[in-house]
Amino acid sequence: MTDLESPHAMPRLIAFLSSLLQKAAESNDLDRQIHQQPQRISVFHGLTRPAISIRSYLERIFKYANCSPSCFVVAYVYLERFAQRQPTLPLNSLNVHRLLITSVMVAAKFLDDIYYNNAYYAKVGGISTMEMNFLEVDFLFGLGFNLNVTPSAFQTYCSYLQREMMLQQCPLGAVEDGRSQKLHLICFNEDEASHQKQELAV
Repeated sequence: MTDLESPHAMPRLIAFLSSLLQKAAESNDLDRQIHQQPQRISVFHGLTRPAISIRSYLERIFKYANCSPSCFVVAYVYLERFAQRQPTLPLNSLNVHRLLITSVMVAAKFLDDIYYNNAYYAKVGGISTMEMNFLEVDFLFGLGFNLNVTPSAFQTYCSYLQREMMLQQCPLGAVEDGRSQKLHLICFNEDEASHQKQELAV
């Protein structure tokens, strides 16, 4: 078990992932406005930005889903894979909540022996069961049904998250590596466990 899989580490992981996704959504929202890029509409898009914050939403999922801590790391892996395979569908403030609830549900189904059904996750996510079903199907096709995460890949993602969480705890200005404000996620060949950073979306 890695440190991130410990229940005691989950509040920090939830806070960090929320911050990561918030920055990505805001950055992509701004890019679209500046470059006046046409937005591809998908089943993940809401008509308006949800009133609940990303952090509160993720905390709600963590509280009620009762899935294993590993599910949140794997959900993060799935979100990255989805972004890589669907470059015309960047994470933004209109789709991040639905992508989150779907990625965690799919991760729980793949990893855990016991998990809640779609109707339960729909209630947790504040959507209808029918919509949850549609989101799951679209997410799976968006991933190309590539759900397996090798042990080496999982460990590499955990190490990356732990490192970034430690850097975030450093005093402001203590660590300066020249990174832009855009969200960067780890992207690597999972068979070789070599990796490089790549932006979540254009």
